[in-house]
Amino acid sequence: MKRTFAKIAVVGAVAGGLAVAAPGGAAQAAGGPTDQDILKDAETPGDILTYGMGTQGQRHSTLKAVNPDTVKKLAPVWAFSFGGEKQRGQESQPIVHDGTIYVTGSYSRLFAIDARTGDKKWQYDARLPEGIMPCCDVVNRGAAIRGDKIYFGTLDARLVALNKDTGKVVWNKKVADYQAGYSMTAAPLIVDGKIITGNSGGEFGVVGAVEARDAESGELIWSRPTVEGNMGTLNGKESTMTGVKNATWTGDLWQTGGGATWLGGTYDPETKSLFFGTGNPAPWNSHLRPGDNLYTSSTLAINPDNGEIKWHFQTTPHDGWDFDGVNEFISFDLKKEGKVIKAGAKADRNGFFFVIDRTNGKLLNATPFVTETSWAKGFDLNTGKPIYNEDKRPPNPVDGGGASAGQGKPIFAAPSFLGGKNWMPMAYSPDTELFYVPANEWGMDIWNEAITYKKGAAYLGAGFTIKPLFEDYIGALRAIDPKTGKIVWEYKNPAPLWGGVLTTAGNLVFTGTPEGYLKAFDAKTGAELWKFNTGSGIVGCPVTWEMDGEQYVSVVSGWGGAVPLWGGEVAKKVKDINQGGMLWTFKLPKT
Repeated sequence: MKRTFAKIAVVGAVAGGLAVAAPGGAAQAAGGPTDQDILKDAETPGDILTYGMGTQGQRHSTLKAVNPDTVKKLAPVWAFSFGGEKQRGQESQPIVHDGTIYVTGSYSRLFAIDARTGDKKWQYDARLPEGIMPCCDVVNRGAAIRGDKIYFGTLDARLVALNKDTGKVVWNKKVADYQAGYSMTAAPLIVDGKIITGNSGGEFGVVGAVEARDAESGELIWSRPTVEGNMGTLNGKESTMTGVKNATWTGDLWQTGGGATWLGGTYDPETKSLFFGTGNPAPWNSHLRPGDNLYTSSTLAINPDNGEIKWHFQTTPHDGWDFDGVNEFISFDLKKEGKVIKAGAKADRNGFFFVIDRTNGKLLNATPFVTETSWAKGFDLNTGKPIYNEDKRPPNPVDGGGASAGQGKPIFAAPSFLGGKNWMPMAYSPDTELFYVPANEWGMDIWNEAITYKKGAAYLGAGFTIKPLFEDYIGALRAIDPKTGKIVWEYKNPAPLWGGVLTTAGNLVFTGTPEGYLKAFDAKTGAELWKFNTGSGIVGCPVTWEMDGEQYVSVVSGWGGAVPLWGGEVAKKVKDINQGGMLWTFKLPKT
């Protein structure tokens, strides 16, 4: 089955939005999290101020009240409905501050909810224009908070700052042209008074970028394109070119080269580095763009002060499978052979789990975390380059062999373009020293086609059909030892895993399934200890925090995302899952 993009029409007026206060909603005290509070987020379990539960993105909580002995008693205390008919994919991670939960929903909505009661305080609905072009459902992955403002991006490529107590618009900035295919789905990142954002739209031949704005005014400070040949800016003036023009791109292809930064980034205060993954090069047909195509399908380390690239590591040079490289880069201390290395880890869509020295970008290890990586035998640790299986690259259309003229011969490749791991963030536990990766086992028939760039049109040059590799499962939650790359334990799930992971000092791992379950596992053994069905598939990120001396767990439920849109034969297996839009909150009953 070949998929094509369709413009999603949304009834709306001009870009802006509407905030609706709930009856009787009480305003909170003025003030809010400082830059220092944000940096210490991972150390303060009474709030969740960042996407990733800490700027390094480890998604680990120090709370222990909910543990293998008590988790069986975990019960829902309230559930909040996003309402309406906008029940598409809900991929958000909640932010929690001062008794209020801030959570985004599909179609660029933001809700403020009383954390104790589940009552709505206010709701903001972005007024989206007709013809927005999100590639992979109308999702939003979360917000950022600083001072008296809450921030999030919209599907028409705008960045909005709202008053956190009232939901009123403080400022609303255009980031890019949605009519060219740009959008925003990632949660912003706050660093030293700057709000750092990525962009979405790589399938439309946009140019990826990381940008920093003043968190108070929204004015642009710097911009760093992620495709060689494009010029960066600093304080309103041209700064430096990204890479060297035409070094790894031919002709003018760098002007429509993709590399979207659609998952956002992490920040490591120890090295003072932003880490952003970059998406696929455009078009997918790699024969049209010879060369490594820097800096697509890579991880970039960026100076937060000026936007300059410190180092890069390209996980799939000359990507021909849409393996992307946008997956989160999580900072951690690698304890190995009596040494402590400032490292970072990334489970890439291409099926390899990478451990990299985060001070300089040197590859330390690369091991498969899925059963089949047909495109490469492995990685050369000296060069950091993949060892390709060239016969597994989709052939050039000019060579024929396809079903029609201008179509290349189909080949089977694994993993599929939806990846060994897609957007759903993994987690790290400093207690077990393991990473917990939501993986998927699938492959694809893929073929290349002729394509030319047209503004606002899909820029693929490829067709595909996704197929499961095994009859009994697709999704697999895997605990990986970063010292060796070995899988310590795994949980197999019939449907694909498409939600984020949470670890706790209570020796627990939480994640959700498309079948609707929020599940808890023993972090050391993988034993399933508890589950609760939320009524719709979970593709959001669970969080936990402490309030009034009790530990709470929250997760967004609402099936959607890329799988039902792009999943081929896999989509048929999950076609009967009900959509939804709920925020569920749990805690232990009082004794």
